[in-house]
Amino acid sequence: MTQVWIALIVFLATYAVIISEKKNRAVVALLGAAVMVIFGIVDIHKVYTEYIEWGTIALLVGMMILVGITNKTGVFQYVAVRAAKLAKGDPMRILIFLSLLTAVGSAMLDNVTTVLLVVPVTLSITRMLNINPVPFLISEIIASNIGGTATLIGDPPNIMIGSANPYLTFNVFLSNLAPVTAVILAATLVMLRIIYRKQLKASPEHKEKLMKLDEKSYIQDPVLMKKSLVILGITILGFVLHSVIHVEAAVVAITGAVLLMLFGLKEKEVEEAFDSVEWVTIFFFAGLFALVGALQEVGIIKSLAQQVLNITGGDVRLAAPLILWGSGIASATIDNIPFVATMIPLIKDMAVSMQLPADSMEINTLWWSLALGACLGGNGTLIGASANVIVAGIAAKEGKGFSYWEFLKIGAPITLVSLLISQLYLYFRYMIFLP
Repeated sequence: MTQVWIALIVFLATYAVIISEKKNRAVVALLGAAVMVIFGIVDIHKVYTEYIEWGTIALLVGMMILVGITNKTGVFQYVAVRAAKLAKGDPMRILIFLSLLTAVGSAMLDNVTTVLLVVPVTLSITRMLNINPVPFLISEIIASNIGGTATLIGDPPNIMIGSANPYLTFNVFLSNLAPVTAVILAATLVMLRIIYRKQLKASPEHKEKLMKLDEKSYIQDPVLMKKSLVILGITILGFVLHSVIHVEAAVVAITGAVLLMLFGLKEKEVEEAFDSVEWVTIFFFAGLFALVGALQEVGIIKSLAQQVLNITGGDVRLAAPLILWGSGIASATIDNIPFVATMIPLIKDMAVSMQLPADSMEINTLWWSLALGACLGGNGTLIGASANVIVAGIAAKEGKGFSYWEFLKIGAPITLVSLLISQLYLYFRYMIFLP
C-alpha cells in the first residue's frame, strides 16, 4: 500500500510542476521517473523493455528529421506565400487558405512542426498588409489541432495511441477520423469567418505590395527540395501501405529520414539534421512513459479502469461519451500528452476486463473517443496542446502576443462544437451498430 501512495504522490507532484510550466517539462518528467525507480516502484529494466513506447519515439524522431531538412529548402514558405497571392491579398481569404494549409500540413507532417513553419510566414504577410496577426495565429492553432486529429502521425496523442495498438494503422486512422475531422474543420472555418469578418480589412496599397512578392525567391535549395519532396512522399506512401508491406510506421519514418540524409545532405550537414530533433519533447515522452508505467506497476491504472467499468456497467455506449468529453475537458485544462499516456493503459485494461479482442468495434470506439477528445480538446485553452504554447511564444517574441482569455473566447466555443459533432459521429457510425 505504501508503494501505491508513493507512486500516486510522485505522479501528481510531477504533473503539477509540468502544468505550472515553471520548469522544463522534460527535466521534470525524467526526475519523476528517476524517483519512481529509486523508490523501487518500477524496475529500470521494465521501463526500457515494457513501458517506454520506442515506436512513438522513433516515429517522432524520423518525422522531425525529415521535416527539418525539407524546411531548409524553403518549400513550405513558398506554399504559404503562394496561397496568400491566390487569395488576391484579401485578409479573410488568406486566413481561410492558411488555416486549410495548416490543417493539411498537420495531418501529413505533425501539428507542432506545421505551426513552426507557417507562423513566421503568417507574421510576414500580416506585416505587409498592416493588419493584426492574432486572428490568423489563433485560427492556425485551431486548424493545426483539428488537422492533426485526422491521421496517425498528425498529433502526438494519435502517435501514442497507434503505437499502443498495432491494429490502428495509418489507413485505419485516416478512414475513421478524417471524415469527422473534415466536417469539424468546415464548421470551424464558418465560425472563424463570422467571428473575424469585421476585423480583417486591408488597404489596396498593402494588397498590391503583397501581390508583388516573388514566392520563388523563398526556395533556397531546389535540388534538395526535389529530393525532400520525393522522399517525404514515399514516406507518407509507406504509412498508407503499412498494412500491405507489414512495416511499422516508426520504421518507415526512420528509413525516410536516413534516406534523405544519405542522398540529400553532405557529411557536415548530417549533424545539423540531428539538431532539428526536438530532444526536449523526446525526453519528455520517455519520462512520461516511465511515470505511467509506475502507476501500472502498482495497480492504479487497473483500479481506475475498474471504476470506469463500474460507472458504465461495461456499456461502451456510456463509456465512449465519458472518455470523449472527459478527454476533451482534461486536454483543455492540461497538456493532452500526459493525459493520453495515462488513458492508454486504462483502455487496454478495460478491454481485458470486458474480454474483448483488441480490434473489436467496441474497443476501437473507445480509442476513437480518446483520440477525438484529446486532440480536439487541445483547442479549449492556450495550454491545451503543444502547438498552442509554441505559437503564443513566437507571437509574444514578435510583440504580437495574445492572452489566455483572448484565446479562450475563440477556442472554447469551437471546442464544444467540435466535441458535439464528434459525439454525433461516434453514435451514428459506431455505437448505433453495437450489439
